[in-house]
Amino acid sequence: MPSVKEVSAKKKAAGKKRSSASVSTTKKKSAPGKKKTASKKKSSTKREATARRTALVKQLRADLKATRAALRETRSNARDALKAAGDSAKSEAALLREQLADAMRRENQLMKLFEKKAKVMVQAGERWERQQIARIKKAIKRRK
Repeated sequence: MPSVKEVSAKKKAAGKKRSSASVSTTKKKSAPGKKKTASKKKSSTKREATARRTALVKQLRADLKATRAALRETRSNARDALKAAGDSAKSEAALLREQLADAMRRENQLMKLFEKKAKVMVQAGERWERQQIARIKKAIKRRK
């Protein structure tokens, strides 16, 4: 008969496990004082962490906005500087073209002037030569 008691005890223990596992859906409760203190402390810690996290997120967003604004401003300034440099280069090129045109005009005028002077000198030389030939001819006629 002792073997029957052991079997029945095992059945009861197995039965209790099944019923307690299927019926129990509530959480285990600890001492009321500890739970309240722990939950309050935990929730305040969570609140603080959440507050810190949200503050950090806000600050990071603000920093990102400021960085984007600074980049926009820098890009705009760079565009303006490049535009100013381009305009300056264009005006300088126009000025150099104008100076070149003036120099070419002066050179052409000087060339015309030198050609005119050379023509006058050639004419003067031819005149002098004719006069000398005439003098020589007169001198030859006088000797004869």
